[in-house]
Amino acid sequence: MSSPMTSMAAMRSFSSDPSVTKKEIPKGTTRRILGIAGPYRRELIGFLSLVVFSSVIGVVTPLLAGNIVNRIAGLEGTAGDVVRIALFIAGLAVLDAASSLAQRWYSARIGEGVIYDLRARVFTHVQQMPVAFFTRTQTGALVSRLNNDVIGAQRAFTSTLSGVVSNVIALVLTAGVMLTLSWQITLLSIVMVPLFVVPAQRVGRKLQSITRESYGLNASMNATMTERFNVAGALLVKLFGHPEAEAASFRGRAARVRDIGVLSAMYGRAFFTALTLVAALATALVYGLGGTLAFDGSLSAGDVVALALLLARLYGPLTALANVRVDVMSALVSFDRVFEVLDLEPMIRQAADAVPVPADDRSVEFDAVSFRYPAPSEVSLASLEDVAVPAQHESAEVLHEISFRAEPGQLVALVGTSGAGKSTIAGLVSRLYDVTGGAVRVGGVDVRQATSDSLRDAIGVVSQDSHLFHDTIGANLRYARPDATDDELWTALTGARIAALVRALPDGLDTVVGDRGHRMSGGEKQRLAIARVLLKAPGIVILDEATAHLDSESEVAVQHALDAALAGRTSLVIAHRLSTIRGADQILVVDDGRIIERGTHEELLAAGGHYADLYRTQFAPDPAAAAL
Repeated sequence: MSSPMTSMAAMRSFSSDPSVTKKEIPKGTTRRILGIAGPYRRELIGFLSLVVFSSVIGVVTPLLAGNIVNRIAGLEGTAGDVVRIALFIAGLAVLDAASSLAQRWYSARIGEGVIYDLRARVFTHVQQMPVAFFTRTQTGALVSRLNNDVIGAQRAFTSTLSGVVSNVIALVLTAGVMLTLSWQITLLSIVMVPLFVVPAQRVGRKLQSITRESYGLNASMNATMTERFNVAGALLVKLFGHPEAEAASFRGRAARVRDIGVLSAMYGRAFFTALTLVAALATALVYGLGGTLAFDGSLSAGDVVALALLLARLYGPLTALANVRVDVMSALVSFDRVFEVLDLEPMIRQAADAVPVPADDRSVEFDAVSFRYPAPSEVSLASLEDVAVPAQHESAEVLHEISFRAEPGQLVALVGTSGAGKSTIAGLVSRLYDVTGGAVRVGGVDVRQATSDSLRDAIGVVSQDSHLFHDTIGANLRYARPDATDDELWTALTGARIAALVRALPDGLDTVVGDRGHRMSGGEKQRLAIARVLLKAPGIVILDEATAHLDSESEVAVQHALDAALAGRTSLVIAHRLSTIRGADQILVVDDGRIIERGTHEELLAAGGHYADLYRTQFAPDPAAAAL
């Protein structure tokens, strides 16, 4: 009968979704896969050699067993001969066990190596993608490429490759040996193959349907848990959610997964039972027909036993190879999905002839800059957005002929209503995006011609919602300068007006800030972000509404910290509260992607334009209060 491992391998094949066989794999995919296997050429040769060796042992052992039966039945030779053959069989079993261990080592070495190589390449490549890529991509879909698809690709070098090679060799050797023993029994055994394949395919189609539904439900549950179990999601649920409805919805999906699991188990058990039954009937047929031929003198008793043992090695490979196309295509699809990410070219790349930003010039200049956000097809993949086809239309221009210059040490402020384009302007300095017209220069160097490291070192940014990793305060600060000493950390914390608070914490610098820094207040997070910038000590600082969401007390503390951060540095400040930028060297009023006014605070107030209207709106006395 079929071995349990052979049957399980067959079921894995049948549970694969055959829809992958309809997917067109790009030309050259196989060549790229072989390129990935290149570093493991020796391991692959050793692995396949051991697979062949095990297949040969699997055929030789039944023949030796038949030889023993013939000697016993015919009383040929001596008992010592029988013992020697039995010891030889035992020796082959030991060699097969050792071969199995060696195969597992080679398999693990190749598989884990491929996983490491692909994950490292995808992770490194994704980090080079522009911000627009991350704003469109589903994080779960991207993580899936690093996990599920990479593991699926790895199986091509372990399960699929070894399965195809071992099954082909086992089938050829087994069928060849069986034909030499009895062509009648061999042909009859092959005629019974449909009794294995047809029921398995029908069960497989049903399993495919319920497996797809199970995957979808599991993905939905994972998405729900991811959204509800992070700090922001948990807080939203507690404030606005309906716990009973949430729990009922989750239980409904979990119950369906439970029912699918039971149904899948019963289909699987029915298949295995039928497989075992047919194998038992075939074995009985071999003994019956073989016994008849043995009495006629056409076969020996040992040949009958050998044929029965070989029969178990015939049906397993036939069943598996009948579905090998699905296995191979599944592996190719996994590789293709990984290559799809690797082939998406980053829009922001360092020029081949890039030059460093001058250390002695920290000016920022916008020269007739125009900008539109890239179309989805330029920065993302439909499969990572969970949509059928990414939008192809080109977005409208959001910045128009923006020109200004911030001299070294100057503070330039950007003000205007939400959506005017202020943050977009700031993002172009750090080269989060590339301009579509004109040029942005830092230190006189077009940022598109600057080396990435020098541009990154020259600029520090504090946003309105600064991100902290789920790590210690010290680790979050050292993200700006990994080689910073504790004394340098404390100096930065002192400059950010938060050293006393950190010293008062039981764990000090080793205090874990929690997911996204949620264990810290908004003002504390902002001051830690400022300390991180101070530790980095850039020549240019960009503040993107760094005090927009703070209470008055926190705003005062953060503003004092900002004064230390901006001292002696070129500053580009996006401000909602105009009181924070009265002393700016230049104020730019942005509206609908254009600079409509520029000047100092006093000059703009005197002009009586848009800035003056904004200022009066913020600082006009409250009529209701005046009436009291």
